[in-house]
Amino acid sequence: MVINIGALRDRNDALVLKDIRAVVGACKEKGALSKVILETALLTDEEKVRGCNLIMKAGADYVKTSTGFSAKGATADDVALISRAVASKKLGVKAAGGIRTYSDLVKMVRAGATRIGASSSVKIMEEALGGAGAAGDVEGSDTAT
Repeated sequence: MVINIGALRDRNDALVLKDIRAVVGACKEKGALSKVILETALLTDEEKVRGCNLIMKAGADYVKTSTGFSAKGATADDVALISRAVASKKLGVKAAGGIRTYSDLVKMVRAGATRIGASSSVKIMEEALGGAGAAGDVEGSDTAT
């Protein structure tokens, strides 16, 4: 789900939490994982952290940086900020949007991403296997895709 960006920016945290809890509840009922998309390009750092706190409070499994359809996608700075914000609950962090190279993937994983969303997955893996970087360059690289 995409977080209710308008409500988050308006500081209507009760509505945001209610929305997330409804989706998380439906996911848990069906045995599915829940990912909440922040759409980081549209938020301030304070809003990103507040959003992460609401996502944790609602019991989601992952926080995701973006849909990939906004002004920009994931940045290593955003991934690091989100990773620090959710560390206490050990939520997964999915970086998505704008990840087109193996180097991009490495930056995201080093910043704290536990999953990567990329439409260039085949190209990225070809780079990784072809010498753009040894597979050992990313600690925990088996969780990066």
